[in-house]
Amino acid sequence: MTLSVREMHLDDIEKVVDYFIDANDTFLKGMGADKSKLPKRDEWIQKITLEYKKSCPEKEFYYMIWLLDNQPIGHSNVNHIRYGKDATMHLHLWKPIERKKGLGVKFLKLTIPYFFKNLQLKKLICEPYAENIAPNKTLKKLGFELVKTYETIPGWINFYQKVNRYELTHKQLEDSSFNL
Repeated sequence: MTLSVREMHLDDIEKVVDYFIDANDTFLKGMGADKSKLPKRDEWIQKITLEYKKSCPEKEFYYMIWLLDNQPIGHSNVNHIRYGKDATMHLHLWKPIERKKGLGVKFLKLTIPYFFKNLQLKKLICEPYAENIAPNKTLKKLGFELVKTYETIPGWINFYQKVNRYELTHKQLEDSSFNL
């Protein structure tokens, strides 16, 4: 079993969008997303395609694809990017069979250095739904610091919810087991 990560390719965009579009309401609710807020498939693909073509300093979204034996099985992306400052991270394993195996931690150890380096970040933020156990456990294992818990609508596909705000600074990254 070989794990690797790479920047998103154009042919990955449909896989990312379909992960959300094809998900059932219960799964989406478990991650804090509201199916009624998802854009139409073609519009979403177009939006990510336009974003894909931008240079790193111009990006609003930036995606890394997770590969198991060279096959895409998930992604991590950042949004709310303030190039040279901070961004908010999201993590998704596309297939249920690949979840609950500890792959998220392994993939993020490979992914997070790319976010810091390519976007020149000083801080990486992640605000998972407080009731979504998997990302909360994963972030703690990676050394993210829980900064606060509060209620908000964290993103354009989310409902009002309690989130846990975790942060990892570039200094913490350098002092940890990650490799830049």
